[in-house]
Amino acid sequence: MKNDLEEALKEAIISRGLKLAAAESCTGGLVSHRITNISGSSEYFPGGIIAYSYEAKVNLLGVSWDTLNAHGAVSRETVIEMARGARKLFSAEIGISVSGIAGPTGAMPGKPVGTTWLGLSTSAGDWTRHFVWDGDREQNKQYSSEAALQFVLDYLEGKLS
Repeated sequence: MKNDLEEALKEAIISRGLKLAAAESCTGGLVSHRITNISGSSEYFPGGIIAYSYEAKVNLLGVSWDTLNAHGAVSRETVIEMARGARKLFSAEIGISVSGIAGPTGAMPGKPVGTTWLGLSTSAGDWTRHFVWDGDREQNKQYSSEAALQFVLDYLEGKLS
């Protein structure tokens, strides 16, 4: 597997002296795995949390039960709280989060299989991105991890408004 995106991310983060933390649900650690495939990632990646259940999101990342009950795990509101929680937990400048429905089951009204939300939290603000992937479970996880890494790189390159 080529690591061009991961290498670009490493360069962008290290050159700015920042740290990145991850909070993952549907990707099951794939974002963190891809980051740590790069030698030297310990310089900028203190860690990530796989918070698959509501309880894990609340207990590990500080996501509010009210948010989960009102919007569900796969929502703009939840991924923002997850990203903020990862930043706080790991004392990082950047938090990236992902929550989605990888499939083939789990679809709900208004949230088909493939629905994925990404959250990015920094001291400068919070952003989200929404996707509906059309792959199988493994492909959807791969698409989500790719989009999460690209989201962080876009932020570092000043491409978010």
